[in-house]
Formats: sequence, C-alpha cells, structure tokens
Amino acid sequence: MSFAPLLDCWYLTGPTASGKTAVGLHLAQRLGAEIVSMDSMALYRAMDVGTAKPTPAERSVVAHHLIDVIDPDQQYSLAQYVEAAHRAAAAIRGRGRQVLFLGGAPLYLKGLLRGLFEGPPADWQLRRRLQQEETAHEPGHLHRRLAQCDPDSAARLHPNDTRRVVRALEVFEKTGTPISRLQRQFEVAHPPEACRVVVLDWPREELYARIDRRVDAMFDAGLVDEVRAILDRPEPMSRTAGQALGYREVIEHLDGQCDLPATIERVKTHTRQFAKRQGTWFRSLGECRFLEMTASLEPADVARRIEAMFADRVPPAPGST
Repeated sequence: MSFAPLLDCWYLTGPTASGKTAVGLHLAQRLGAEIVSMDSMALYRAMDVGTAKPTPAERSVVAHHLIDVIDPDQQYSLAQYVEAAHRAAAAIRGRGRQVLFLGGAPLYLKGLLRGLFEGPPADWQLRRRLQQEETAHEPGHLHRRLAQCDPDSAARLHPNDTRRVVRALEVFEKTGTPISRLQRQFEVAHPPEACRVVVLDWPREELYARIDRRVDAMFDAGLVDEVRAILDRPEPMSRTAGQALGYREVIEHLDGQCDLPATIERVKTHTRQFAKRQGTWFRSLGECRFLEMTASLEPADVARRIEAMFADRVPPAPGST
C-alpha cells in the first residue's frame, strides 16, 4: 500500500501552544476551506481537555475532520491516518472546498507531504519459508541473500534483525523492487515553493510562557477529572493514549507517585521539551516556511499574512504530486 504526497492542500503547523487553532479558523474562512486535524491525540474521543481540541463552538464555524475518531483503548497507525486524510481531502475537494491540514504532529505532516510506502501486505506463508531457510543454513544466511538483491537495506540492517531482513526479502519477492528504493521514493523533499506549508515560529521564551499558561488552563478546566473518568472505563487506555503528554503525568499523580503541584510543573517541563523536538522536526522538513510570531499579532492578521505568502503561486491540480 502506498499514498502519494498531498501537495494541493494548505498546511498550518507549529509547536504546541503556538496558536494554530485560532489562526487556522481565520485562515480556513479566508480560503473557503475545511480543516483536517493533523493532531495524533485529537483522534481520541473523551480526551478533550488535555489535547486542546477545538471547542464545539469553533467546530461550528468551520467543518473539522479526523477528530474523535477512536476510543482511548485503541491504537491508530501512521498509515491509518494518512489513508483517512486522503479520503477526507478527496471528499472536501469534491464539495468544491479547499483543504487545510491543521496540527502539530510532525510525523503526520511528513507522511502527507512526502507520501507513505507501506509495501504489500504480510505473506505469512512466505515469511515462514524464509524463517525456515534461515534456520536450515549458517547464521546470517538471509542477510547475505538480502545483500545480493538490496545492498542498501543489507547495509542498514543488522544480520540478527531477522524480522526486518525477512520483511525486506518479502517486499523484493512480492514486488521485484528493493524496499530501499521504494522507501526513498517517499522520502524526497519538495521545494517550499511547490507546497503551502507554514510553521508558526515563536521566540523560545514567549512560546514557553504560552505553554505554561496553557498547562495551567488545562488543569483549571478539569484535566485530572478527565483522566480519572477515562481510567474508570472498563477498557484500559492504549499505550499510545496513556503515554500522551499530560495524561501520563496525571495517571502517575492518580497512582500516588507525585502531588498535584509537582505534576503540573512536570507537564510544563515535558511540554517545553516536546515543543523543542517539534521545532527540530519542522526544520528538518525542507517544505516548511516559517512565519515569525509576536504577541502583538492577532490571529486574523496572521491568517492574512499566510494567504499573502502564496498569492502569486499557482497551486498544483487536485491530487497531483
């Protein structure tokens, strides 16, 4: 399974607490767009306060998609997200509207901009045959086979990493093409002028102050009660949901590991660290343009600036790469 890059859409991203939601609402209205969430935690129902989802009032202003898709006990892969995003984008375009991806998940952004290669589905009979072949020969037999048909993958994988070696051989046998070549096709960066990707870029100290205010507001809005209610459900939280920023720390607080004031400070610290990692990710993606933010800028002004950044650009045809 593979998904082509989505270059005919608008993208508004940035670190947590950078003001994406407010700017995105104004931008969507200016563009005649519907918003597709690009937030891995907003997918979860009942996880509202800690994910800073757009409110029902905000969602009534502009149509939103890929919010409240799964329950906290479920997992959701990158491939599932990209597939759902492609469906949502096609439906939005079918209504004659623009598509605005809005959120701060760098991996989702990369999957949408670069495309995604998942490869053929698992062939368990072939995998068993390969495993038996490895057992019947000297250790490293499959790795030596891989070096003949896909030397790039063999150089990247340790001979003892049998699972990934088997997968690489499986893809080659099923497609006739080395998995390393297929993956490279979906790793190519596009020039910024070929995309409409904007990162809201705050000075670090201002961003950290915004993060602190947001975390305080979340606890004031009942984050602890929200987590307690989710834990009271009969189904346990999935590993992904339980490790979400803010939720993990509150779960540990409810387990008696940390008092509330210390928990709040831990969430602030971890959120700042996460924002720093997001910034590193965004700067690694050549498609991104950075818009310097200041406290004096109103969301409507930022939306106007973003629209003006691409005023002279002729967008690609819908669905093109």
